[in-house]
Amino acid sequence: MKERIPLEEGDYYLSEQGYRVFTKQYHLKRGYCCESGCRHCPYGYNTKTNTQ
Repeated sequence: MKERIPLEEGDYYLSEQGYRVFTKQYHLKRGYCCESGCRHCPYGYNTKTNTQ
């Protein structure tokens, strides 16, 4: 099971639709790419080519 990372201020914001959008800060703290095409992915994942 993957480690649960506690959320802190600046880790996310709410979109206009009410979804939680994780920031670059959170992704770096998590330490890996989930390959879901996250809006603020610092790892450079590309959903079109399925590569980082």
